[in-house]
Amino acid sequence: MQLWLWAVLLVVLIAGYVAATSNRLDRLHARLDATRAALDAQLLRRAAVTLEIAASALLDPATSVLLASAAHEARASSGDDADREVVESTLTFALRAAFADPDEAQTLAAEPTGLALLGELEAATTKVLLARRFFNDAVTATLAIRRHRLVRWLRLAGRVAAPTFFEMDDATPAHLSVAQVDPNAEALEVAPDVD
Repeated sequence: MQLWLWAVLLVVLIAGYVAATSNRLDRLHARLDATRAALDAQLLRRAAVTLEIAASALLDPATSVLLASAAHEARASSGDDADREVVESTLTFALRAAFADPDEAQTLAAEPTGLALLGELEAATTKVLLARRFFNDAVTATLAIRRHRLVRWLRLAGRVAAPTFFEMDDATPAHLSVAQVDPNAEALEVAPDVD
């Protein structure tokens, strides 16, 4: 009789573990979708602000063309991840090239609209960095659960493809900080993103 009781208890424990793991995996996939959507929104916002800066006519024409071209490519590539990573990195390179010289940021900050755009771009680049970090953390957590033997044996992940990391260069340009350009700009409030 005791053997039967132990067998039932073991089945209940295994079923509970499988149900809890399955629920956790579902929550992680939902978190993955949410963080991916947030990353996409921030990447599009960064490209939009870069296009606004390029169209502002506050920078020299060569820099404007460089930024506009890279931002347009970034907005157009919302499909394949591998291609998008390269395009988004190219936009980062263009931003770093445009703001490698502190004079470019000073020129932009000389106008009130330019200063506001510079603040928006600084906020957008920071949000991209954070959104990518959150997405990659969600991928790490999801892959950790998917690697468990029981999850693989019972195919708890279903037919959902394993998530991949979003790898891109997201380093902030050296002279993009509004505080570096204009010491009085600490009071500048950038409107929060309501996307």
